[in-house]
Amino acid sequence: MADALLRIEQAERVFGGGRTLFGQPKPAVHAVQDVTIDVRRGETLSVVGESGCGKSTLARMIVGLDRPTNGQILFDGRDLVAEAGSDLRRLSREVQYVFQDPVASLNPRKTIRAILEAPLIHLLGLDKAAREARLGELMDAVNLAPEFLDRYPHEFSGGQAQRIGIARALAADPKLIVLDEPVSALDVSVQAQVLNILDGLKSRFGLTYVFISHDLSVVESVSDRVAVMYFGRIVEIGRRRSVFGAPRHPYTHLLMNSAPTLGRGSLISEDANTELPDPYNPPPGCAFYARCPRRSDLCKATTPQLEQNAVPGEVEHQAACFHPHEGQ
Repeated sequence: MADALLRIEQAERVFGGGRTLFGQPKPAVHAVQDVTIDVRRGETLSVVGESGCGKSTLARMIVGLDRPTNGQILFDGRDLVAEAGSDLRRLSREVQYVFQDPVASLNPRKTIRAILEAPLIHLLGLDKAAREARLGELMDAVNLAPEFLDRYPHEFSGGQAQRIGIARALAADPKLIVLDEPVSALDVSVQAQVLNILDGLKSRFGLTYVFISHDLSVVESVSDRVAVMYFGRIVEIGRRRSVFGAPRHPYTHLLMNSAPTLGRGSLISEDANTELPDPYNPPPGCAFYARCPRRSDLCKATTPQLEQNAVPGEVEHQAACFHPHEGQ
């Protein structure tokens, strides 16, 4: 087993909470709950789930844009939570972020040259000659012409703007890049171009990816391992082939059956009146209980934990379910 570059240990993030001046409790949302997961060197770990399940909050905690309420995030054995308050420059050099909206993530008042030079100056301390050489390397890496450096973000298409966002993430020479829905705002043909670029950069620069997405077709094409999130928790994790070939958790089954697939006549979806859990008043036991066709009284009373499953040849495949599926 490859060693872990990133380790998240029992991470939680609560928004709100506390008490008013009169001592009344304020409502709180547990966006991320008890997440423990490793990201191995050189792999692409994808995190999937419905909107609002906590994927982006987890991504923001990894890069230091948000801090966990509880738990630890360790990068190469170092505590990122502590470093975010004391050595932000070092953290920014090694962990970078690619945003979902490519145009909105770029400063409209700055040229592409100024945007890409910022990390070269403030994080790497390169002189003018070294910066110019690095800029050429970055533009070549994302297949953009050097003359684009003196243009502004509004002059680019969404796909070109996302390439610039990727180049900005590469500028600091990171080890880990967190990609938060990096192709969801792009046309399908442009998605393929950006995904091919990301794949080439991974091997060229020895990168590790955390890929956040709700698009199962994209996840299946880019991942080494897949973690499925529901209501702030990891409910299933395993190698891509195992998770897509033999999903164990009923929620993973629901995601697979709800995704458009060639050769399948119609989608299998839930009833419109399906009860969703209240984020301000989390249910006891399994949060998926009300939506699960395999539920029992045990599920309603006790929260299941990730456990090893007897999947032949896939000892790493885990699901947080008392009644997991035995096959596709």
